[in-house]
Amino acid sequence: MKRAFWQLHIAVFLAGFTGVLGKLITLNEGLLVWYRLLISSSTLWVVHILARRSVRITGKNACRIGVVGVIAALHWVFFYGCIKLANVSIALVCFSSIGFFTALIEPLIFRIRPKSIEITLGLLVMIGIFFIFHFDPDYKLGILIGLVAALLGSIFPILNRKLVQTIDFQILTLYELSGGFLFLSIMLPFYLHFMPATHLLPSAGDIFWLFVLSWVCTVLAMNLSMSALRRITAFTVNLTYNLEPVYGIALAFALFREDKLLGRGFYIGFGLIILAIVLQMVNVLLQAKRQSDPTSKKSGR
Repeated sequence: MKRAFWQLHIAVFLAGFTGVLGKLITLNEGLLVWYRLLISSSTLWVVHILARRSVRITGKNACRIGVVGVIAALHWVFFYGCIKLANVSIALVCFSSIGFFTALIEPLIFRIRPKSIEITLGLLVMIGIFFIFHFDPDYKLGILIGLVAALLGSIFPILNRKLVQTIDFQILTLYELSGGFLFLSIMLPFYLHFMPATHLLPSAGDIFWLFVLSWVCTVLAMNLSMSALRRITAFTVNLTYNLEPVYGIALAFALFREDKLLGRGFYIGFGLIILAIVLQMVNVLLQAKRQSDPTSKKSGR
């Protein structure tokens, strides 16, 4: 369990840079994600071929994994779209609502009773986002797109939790990124027709940051996160990922001085989100302590 939490927190730390990289890369959100998936998926294929690893899976599993990859690709497009329309801080705060959506969707997929504590903490995050939405009207469209990104982002870890029980997580990452890339390659001409880009090719600076985004913040972070999913629930993974705004917003404040652009509503809402994160961490630790305490099992507590 401890190893899984370490893997998860390293993945979250790496993911905290993705928002900043989305700001540094000058491509529009569709092209940014397409290049990200191109580099990530092609790198993984080369690694697997050179290592002579078997990548054979059934057609049914390939389709199931591919669908999850499509959802992940769409999540990234909406996430970076939020950054382009608003800023890094707003996009990362909207990402925090992933815990609320997970608390509602996970019980439906696994056919289990929803946990009141998870719904309560998720609602606390949503209240925080409402404060930002209400007091910072300039970011309303960006916030709405960010919430769609969070909804999509809550689905693929839940589906991955089922897949990772029977499929090696490295194969899972390979086919998900490949599925997302193929889907986006088909849809990109239509996307660019309605959302024209100022330029199609990345600059020298864009190329460097794209490789950092693809290798470190995608391949490595996804492998660590999916490995952690073997031992802990999707809700805990998603709510732990709420620490991503802490890292990302701190970087955005330091690099882009976004603190000067945000009003009091942002800080009130962000404070509520931090409170939800702390309460969930306490809740997870208490549950783990009860499960490992033999006296509590005997007494039925």
